[in-house]
Amino acid sequence: QVQFVESGGGLVQSGGSLRLSCAASGFFLDYYAIGWFRQAPGKEREGIACISTRDETTYYLDSVKGRFTISKDNAKNTVFLQMSNVKPEDAADYYCAANLMRTRCSGTVISHEYSYWGQGTQVSVSP
Repeated sequence: QVQFVESGGGLVQSGGSLRLSCAASGFFLDYYAIGWFRQAPGKEREGIACISTRDETTYYLDSVKGRFTISKDNAKNTVFLQMSNVKPEDAADYYCAANLMRTRCSGTVISHEYSYWGQGTQVSVSP
């Protein structure tokens, strides 16, 4: 079965850190650009980070730039999102997905370009 499985979410204090994982099964994630997305209640899903294959260049949404880091371990077929200095507005369900048409990230991370969505992992932020 081709899918991502996200994990690592939970409750984090404002200013704290959290590391999310996204394990791929049924395909090699190194074939595609991989994106992290989030969706807060009542809001649309937004793309927040992307990592390219090969040279692993990255892209970040301005609101998370300098605080979040996307990385991957090809041997484990897993992508990570290290969240630091977490803010209340970061509370959301977080998802990862693969861009089957690209190996390199573009200047934006648009959800309809991505596939193999997982079930997500919830991040809550306490004051």
